[in-house]
Amino acid sequence: MARTVKKNPVDLVFSSVTAIASFTVILFIIGILYVLMKESSLAIKQFGVFRFLTSTDWNPVTESFGALTNIYGTAVTTILSLVMAVPIAIGIAVFVTEVSPNYLKGPISIAIELLAAIPSIIYGMWGLFTLSPIMGDYIEPFLKKTLGTIPLVNFLFQGTPMGIDLLTASVILSIMIIPFTASIARDSFNLTPDVVKESAYALGSTHWEVIKDVVLPYSKLGVFGGVVLSLGRAIGETMAVAFVLGNNHRITSSLLDAAATITVTLANEFAEADKDVYMSSLFYLALVLFVMSFITLAIAKYFLVKAERKYSR
Repeated sequence: MARTVKKNPVDLVFSSVTAIASFTVILFIIGILYVLMKESSLAIKQFGVFRFLTSTDWNPVTESFGALTNIYGTAVTTILSLVMAVPIAIGIAVFVTEVSPNYLKGPISIAIELLAAIPSIIYGMWGLFTLSPIMGDYIEPFLKKTLGTIPLVNFLFQGTPMGIDLLTASVILSIMIIPFTASIARDSFNLTPDVVKESAYALGSTHWEVIKDVVLPYSKLGVFGGVVLSLGRAIGETMAVAFVLGNNHRITSSLLDAAATITVTLANEFAEADKDVYMSSLFYLALVLFVMSFITLAIAKYFLVKAERKYSR
């Protein structure tokens, strides 16, 4: 006869509390999605899905709204910031874990964590008053002069260097997300077993070969997780980008032109929405951002789980 194991009341309470806490997260997500869909229902009825997502028109006067210019600005700044931030972040992590002398590891690690703790409004103010003049007076004219004459890339530098544009916004966004990727990559590199590295050295591998062929392949899932975290931060960043991007609702091929992102449009225009369809369109934009973030992180998580299964065999 099978014996019934009696559960301790404390364990029962603990299990219940943790289960409630876990399901609360799901309830929050459902609640946010419900509010966004409810508030954007007027715009969804008026503009539909396809028209709203493909229209470049954003005109509060004529009450005609489309999300394409905002989606474009969000995608460009996010991708460009990741392209700039990820190599630097991985370089920092490699230096701290594999190259740096011990007396430098502590200060650099603290500096990385401090960079992550700086509020985005501070980045925005620094970007507007310090980075933007430097970009507009020196870096962007130099890029326009050197790269603006090269075929295939010259269209990226056809604007007038002002320092308030897609390039400046991407630079400041990349600075903001560097510490997230760098700190997670550093922790992933530190998890590489010493015996594996020592075996590679014993076989005659150089320091560079150990980093390239042992540390990086062993830690790539952790690095990818850091990149995904940075991607989520970059998509949803508002204040720092709002200071240096401008609010130009048009699709431009030049990185030296002002543009608009979903978050910047929401921050700049929410207080000005004096008509129901205008307010509903802003909620519709927020819903689009919510779905974009969810799909992006879901795809990243899918590939991460797939890779974990592959390497755990």
